[in-house]
Amino acid sequence: MEKIKPKTITEKTNLHPRNLDRFGYDFEQLIKNCPELQHFVAINEHHIETIDFSNPEAVKSLNKALLITHYAIQDWDIPKNYLCPPIPGRADYIHYIADLLASSNNGIIPEGETVQGLDIGIGANCIYPIIGNSTYGWSFVGTDIDEKAIQNCKKIIQDNPNLMDIISLQLQTESRFIFKNIITPEDKFTFTICNPPFHNSKEEATKSSIRKINNLENTRTKNPVLNFGGQNNELWCEGGELGFVTQMIYESAKYPMQCLWFTTLVSKKENLSSLYKTLNKVSAVTVKTIDMAQGQKTSRIIAWTFLSETQQKAWKLE
Repeated sequence: MEKIKPKTITEKTNLHPRNLDRFGYDFEQLIKNCPELQHFVAINEHHIETIDFSNPEAVKSLNKALLITHYAIQDWDIPKNYLCPPIPGRADYIHYIADLLASSNNGIIPEGETVQGLDIGIGANCIYPIIGNSTYGWSFVGTDIDEKAIQNCKKIIQDNPNLMDIISLQLQTESRFIFKNIITPEDKFTFTICNPPFHNSKEEATKSSIRKINNLENTRTKNPVLNFGGQNNELWCEGGELGFVTQMIYESAKYPMQCLWFTTLVSKKENLSSLYKTLNKVSAVTVKTIDMAQGQKTSRIIAWTFLSETQQKAWKLE
C-alpha cells in the first residue's frame, strides 16, 4: 500500500511577517530536537501532518519542541493544569511590540537588554520573556499573583542559564492591583505586555472551554480537558477582561513617565469603545489598536502612552 505523503503547509499569512511559524511546523526538525513529539504527530484527513490540538499533552510537547528549535531553550515544563500558550500567537504579540517600539525610534527596532518589558501575569510558562529575549535580546520583569507560577518560572530560568540575568520575577501580593507594588519610583519600563483573564466567572470559562473543545474535536462533551490548560486566575476574574484592563488603564495613569508604551491584549472587540473612553478620561496622549490573528480567532493589542512624540523620541531605547 502506497504511503500517503503529507501535504506541505501553505504560508499562514495571518501571522506576523517575522513569525518563525509563518510557514507551518517543520515536524521533522521539531521531532529531531524533541523526540517525545513523535508520539503526537499524525497525518489528518486533509493529508496534513499535525497534532491533536485538543490533547493538552500534545500541545505541551509541541511547545517544548518549538522552544528548543526556535528560542534556544533546553529545558521547559509547566505544572499540570497551568496555561500552555500557543507559541505562534505569543510570538506575534512580541513582534508587534517590536514594530510599536520602532515607531518611537525612527523606524528602527531597538534590541538589547536596555529594552525592558514588564510582563503582567507571566504565568508558569514564562513565554513572553523567552521569546522577547531570544528574538530581540530584551530583558523582562515578570509578575504574577500565583506563587506556584512564579516558582515554576524560577525553575525554567535556572534550567536555562542564558535567562539568568535577563528575567527577574516578582509576586504581586495584592491581587486587586496590577502595577501598584510592582513599579517602584526608580523603575523605567520600555513596555508592558499582558494577556488578561478573559472571562467573568469560572462557569463562563468552563462553557467557553466546552465550545472550544467541541469545535476542535467536532464532538459534544460536557467535561472539557483544557487543551491549553489554565488556572482560575489565568482564565477569569471579577469583571472579566473589561474590568481587568480598565483597572490597568487607571493604574497606568499613576506612572505616566515610567513607561514608554503600556500594552495589553483585548480579545473581545465589544470592550474597545469602553476602553477608549477610559483612556480618554486618563488623558492618554496616543492610543493605538493593532489587529492580530490568534489561531482561529482575531484578537488585538491596545497600546497607549502618556508621552508626547518629543518625549517618545527622547526615550533611551538603545
